[in-house]
Amino acid sequence: MPRFFFTVISGKNVLDDQEGCVLPSLDQAIEEALKDARALMSDAILQGRDISEGCIIIRNAQQEVLTVVRFADALDRNG
Repeated sequence: MPRFFFTVISGKNVLDDQEGCVLPSLDQAIEEALKDARALMSDAILQGRDISEGCIIIRNAQQEVLTVVRFADALDRNG
């Protein structure tokens, strides 16, 4: 199974994942990033901050960017 690396960017803060996570597919990595984005936004809201402009960059083992998941994409705008 492939290993995916996640870089979280929120404002001026950048958090690089050095270990990565073994997941079955890029789709599963995107789902994990969406869950992480929701958790990070939830914590920020409790602190009175809006970090919805942030994103999570997903890279492969060769550090190539596979996709970018915007925090705003993790929000359900219909419900």
